[in-house]
Amino acid sequence: MFIYSYLYLLSVCLFVLSKLQSCLMQSTYCSSLFQHCTAVGRRIDIVNLDPAAKNFDYPVSVDIRELVNLDEVMEDFNLGPNGGLICCMEFLEENLDDWLAEELETFMDDDYLVFDCPGQIELFSHVPVLKNFVDHLKRKNFNVCAVYLLDSQFITDVTKFISGCMACLSAMVQLELPHVNILSKMDLVTNKRELEEYLNPEPRFLLSELNQRMAPQFEKLNRALIELLDQYSMVSFLPLDLRKESSIRYILSQIDTSIQYGEDADVKVKDIDPEDD
Repeated sequence: MFIYSYLYLLSVCLFVLSKLQSCLMQSTYCSSLFQHCTAVGRRIDIVNLDPAAKNFDYPVSVDIRELVNLDEVMEDFNLGPNGGLICCMEFLEENLDDWLAEELETFMDDDYLVFDCPGQIELFSHVPVLKNFVDHLKRKNFNVCAVYLLDSQFITDVTKFISGCMACLSAMVQLELPHVNILSKMDLVTNKRELEEYLNPEPRFLLSELNQRMAPQFEKLNRALIELLDQYSMVSFLPLDLRKESSIRYILSQIDTSIQYGEDADVKVKDIDPEDD
């Protein structure tokens, strides 16, 4: 049961980058990425896909709330927040070829788009809405990469780490995309040494720690979980400290590599006049 007990505490983001370079992510990270790209002179446009969003501290180029609003859906259909959110995303799915296609036509081929997604894990691991959304972008010749953010303050022991890894693996299997996995909010961690062993842990270490935390009857289950994670080579996270420009720059470079950003750009040649004798 511990595998599922923490799923709703996770923070999930999705990046999508394409021939119109683009991304999906959490709002705090979107803000930091926008500030970084603006500072280095890199063009970036943010698309809000969260119908429950209230305020932004960065400009939004496309907003799903112009298509559907969570509060109105909850009131009209007498739904709770989770049911209303899924209803909104299904409505988005029905309008991919109309509303979204029309909005994306305004961007140039070398624009870098960031999709700011809602954080409910079931959208990435259970229901097919975002899977269909991603497939739609791929049909439009987008190069797609998923970025999964796991709250570093959430990881206080090995059981929670395995829970987060299993949720991340579930999203990977559902979306079938290249993934960049991140431990976010490292700037709020007081003792970073406690997390170093989880950035790129050895399977034997995880299994040993897990067996110590769990009752003996779970040893076979623990071994199966560790072998599953090791088989998919998923247990690898990059630390993200928003206070450091170098950290944001490194994460962005990993995403650029995943989507082959800029590889089809023309080589810029600068003419240099020969020096006078």
